[in-house]
Amino acid sequence: NVCICIDMSALKKLIPLADRVLIKRILPATKTAGGILLPEANIAKPNEGEVLAVGPGFTTKDGFKIEVTVAVGDKVLLPEYGGLPLTMDGEDAFIFRNDEILAKFSD
Repeated sequence: NVCICIDMSALKKLIPLADRVLIKRILPATKTAGGILLPEANIAKPNEGEVLAVGPGFTTKDGFKIEVTVAVGDKVLLPEYGGLPLTMDGEDAFIFRNDEILAKFSD
């Protein structure tokens, strides 16, 4: 696994290409509703994320334009593994292909 480190000002200029999507994983709760702290072993790997930027989509060999199915601000369900990890000003983000995103949460 390779991690690419960039600063936060570069994030504002980072536009994914083709069908790629920049996503920040949403960390799961570390406390229960009653205020009990959960041990790290019981906390699942985050599989939800928020879309930070999207690419323009891509064109097939037949000339059909395939749009990205998510938009900036969407909450999405991610696979447990995958994506290209990036570190921006201490914040972790990932670049996924549009077809790697499992689902989108409705508002």
